[in-house]
Amino acid sequence: MSAYNIVSIAGSDPSGGAGIQADLKAFSAHGTFGMSVITALTAQSTRGVTGVHPVPADFVVRQMDTLFSDATVHAVKVGMLGTAEVTEAVAAAIGRHGLPNVVVDPVMVAKSGDRLLEASAIKALRTELLPRADLLTPNLPEAADLLEEAEATDLAGMRDQARRLLELGPRRVLLKGGHLAGGESVDVLVSRDGEDREFSAPRVATRNTHGTGCTLSSSIAALLPQRPDPATAVADAKAYLTQALRRADEIDAGGGQGPVHHFHAWW
Repeated sequence: MSAYNIVSIAGSDPSGGAGIQADLKAFSAHGTFGMSVITALTAQSTRGVTGVHPVPADFVVRQMDTLFSDATVHAVKVGMLGTAEVTEAVAAAIGRHGLPNVVVDPVMVAKSGDRLLEASAIKALRTELLPRADLLTPNLPEAADLLEEAEATDLAGMRDQARRLLELGPRRVLLKGGHLAGGESVDVLVSRDGEDREFSAPRVATRNTHGTGCTLSSSIAALLPQRPDPATAVADAKAYLTQALRRADEIDAGGGQGPVHHFHAWW
């Protein structure tokens, strides 16, 4: 059987640690064939983002229509969209093409603190894209932005916010707890059918965490068509990311927050 085709719809990161570049590495690490639709160019390194150049919405749509009219797609990861126009266009194209296994990672702010989603685009994200998502994977600041409230500070608050994010339309929500304190990093998975699960892993002591959100969401997208259920895909993706963090210090890609080691199993 040929490899599963997984598409990343996201921005480009020249440093290779996040965005399209990280997604393609994660797709490959999970034995799938990666494809991409680029929504924005960034001038970026491990130290931060110095510029963002959005791709016009009509050209994003042309990329999608051209690709999806030819290739069979088994899953989609949606990352950085940048503008309201691109967000609306991507949501419409996902619906028009009936794409399966849509994982939405609501990229809003880079780890450096640089904003990657215009404030005006958050409404379009909520109303147009999230109802088309099979899985939404926000971190705590992103969940707070989507709900327009303060960040959760404990596991009970995470569960509450995750359930209320379901009301925005996604079939499932994986709320990531990496921003909480403690020796364990705990994520919460909830679904419209009542699923409520926790995924815990030891917190890894490294500053090289650039692209962790991109890598987790793209790993889940790659595993969804290969696993018997979404919870198994999430568990396996989290285990992969934990190992990628443990080996992250072996990569020397700059003087700031470096990337995780996507190919830790091979070199």
